[in-house]
Amino acid sequence: MIIFRHLSREILSTTFAICIVLLLVLISGRFVKYLTSALAGNMDPAVIFAVIGYRIPGFLELTVPPAFFLAILLTFGRLHVENEISVLKACGISERRLMGYTIVVAVAIAVFVAWLSLSVSPAGAAKAETILKAQKAMTELDRVSPKRFYNLGGDKGVTYAERIRDNRELEDVFLAFAAGSVENLDSRLVVVVAELGRQQLSENGSERFLVLDKGYRFEGIPGKHDFQITNFQQYGSKLQQVKKVSDDPETDAMATAELWMSSDPELKAALQWRMSTPLMVLIIVLLAVPLSRTNPRQGRYARLLPAILIYFVYLLSLNAVRGSLETGEYSVITSLLPVHLLFLLIGSMLIMSEWLGRSVRIFGRQRGLIK
Repeated sequence: MIIFRHLSREILSTTFAICIVLLLVLISGRFVKYLTSALAGNMDPAVIFAVIGYRIPGFLELTVPPAFFLAILLTFGRLHVENEISVLKACGISERRLMGYTIVVAVAIAVFVAWLSLSVSPAGAAKAETILKAQKAMTELDRVSPKRFYNLGGDKGVTYAERIRDNRELEDVFLAFAAGSVENLDSRLVVVVAELGRQQLSENGSERFLVLDKGYRFEGIPGKHDFQITNFQQYGSKLQQVKKVSDDPETDAMATAELWMSSDPELKAALQWRMSTPLMVLIIVLLAVPLSRTNPRQGRYARLLPAILIYFVYLLSLNAVRGSLETGEYSVITSLLPVHLLFLLIGSMLIMSEWLGRSVRIFGRQRGLIK
């Protein structure tokens, strides 16, 4: 049990450290994407952290398997380089037993990944999608905050409000937009200032307008003095139509039970992907342990690059087969299982080749064939 605790502690601590690094990379990339959308006025900055928080289980589902794979490579590589494997063998602890200990840890991690993949990640993705759909359904004026400039839809102009009342009525409104078009070489600019502003629907409810009360309208070419100034009691500017948001949820936001009951090839492929993630955690043990074998002269990172390449081939193969299943090129009955079986066979061959080579060397020394 002491050896098991030592090995599991090394693997789990390394997995945690690598997972944190990969998680920060994914979160930072997604944060930049959402922040860009917020700066463009397409998203409320207040919901960015909520969306990212709901996406974290999905990020963990992606980062835990490669982190666990690298942790096994680094841990066993260190054991080989520092001759701890030789000491363990001298004490009667074989590599088979060490692999058995590693598989026990892998089973625990596979259960955790399965919980994320089948339950937590879809629920979090569904909540994040609900927030993003609500943001897409908002109008330009719904996103306006006091004392900030916002782009109107289609980059037609900007608007600004000094204060906003509880009923979303704007006070001290500023509106600027181009009167003509670039194609007609019309550089006229329209600036409107008003005391109050509000959003109003047309009689048929199909169009939206920004209605301003008690203000002035200035129209002219910047740099010239022949501006047209109009005083108005009420002024309306047409707003861009809100894009209709689809009610169909994304595949990763659907519950596992819905995917199970569906006959759609795309949804069946998504279900098989969710079930493949924990299975991959178990298979990579058979790949990582033999690939981590090295000697002190080579160093613990000697086989790291080939092992990472094999892992990426494994992952890309799964993605390629999943894409074929989604498009209907392959039958859903085929599933992702052949890819797992192929790399299970590769891992078994790596293990057997090492054990067979060791047996040959031992036999040769006993017979005096090998010095």
